[in-house]
Amino acid sequence: MFFFLSKTIDFVLMPVGILFFLLAYAYFTKNRTKSRRALLFVILSFFVLCNDYLVNAAFRWWEYPPKDIAEVPAAYDVGIVLTGGLIRMANTRIDHPGLGNHADRVLQAYLLYGAGKIKKILISGGGTRDTQLRRDDGYQAALLLRKWGVPARDIILERKSLNTRQNALYSAEVLQRQFPGGRYLLITSSFHLRRAVGCFTKAGLKVDAFPTDIYGVELLPRLRDIVRPDPEVFGYAHLLWREWIGYVTYRVMGYC
Repeated sequence: MFFFLSKTIDFVLMPVGILFFLLAYAYFTKNRTKSRRALLFVILSFFVLCNDYLVNAAFRWWEYPPKDIAEVPAAYDVGIVLTGGLIRMANTRIDHPGLGNHADRVLQAYLLYGAGKIKKILISGGGTRDTQLRRDDGYQAALLLRKWGVPARDIILERKSLNTRQNALYSAEVLQRQFPGGRYLLITSSFHLRRAVGCFTKAGLKVDAFPTDIYGVELLPRLRDIVRPDPEVFGYAHLLWREWIGYVTYRVMGYC
């Protein structure tokens, strides 16, 4: 039920949904003052949400800072990779997948494995129709790792989970059964780590974090980044806003 509701009300709580309803309110209300205020708020919101400098600053505030692989202590028993945007199946007729928006999670796990920082890779996530067709993120990511030279015996698949909480619960079952008392490294997008670490802690696992897929970057602000709206940046702002909503919801529900 939680999964269903979270997906159903997603549009209402996202920036696009909020601004859509404000525009509709501005159009239908007979109060001209309220209409103008709503329109002004929409314009200002679009400016903020399309502002490269402001959105980048928000990511840098929220995300875990980058970490060198050399800084990671060796000999973690398992690196846990969370699915979601790892792989993109553009066409079911082709014999290979494409990389998704968050494929950096898989790449960094591969680099950590190659550097001897993790002994096994647990890929957590699936639970959709594509799982049965073997087109889900987890299965395809495992195939990719094998093509890169990671032995099948060092790849573990957990394909039941639908969200971050289930990632933690089902991964805990696997890890406590196969690697009790082990050392675990959680590998996921940096913007997602606060919620993910909280979920794994609630599930009874002590994990260290390795941030990947980092959006907040060090840059010298340019005038055009501050004053020129960039429609591509709106998508990044949407991503971060969605994570904030997810984090607050999970905190309220006691999941993290």
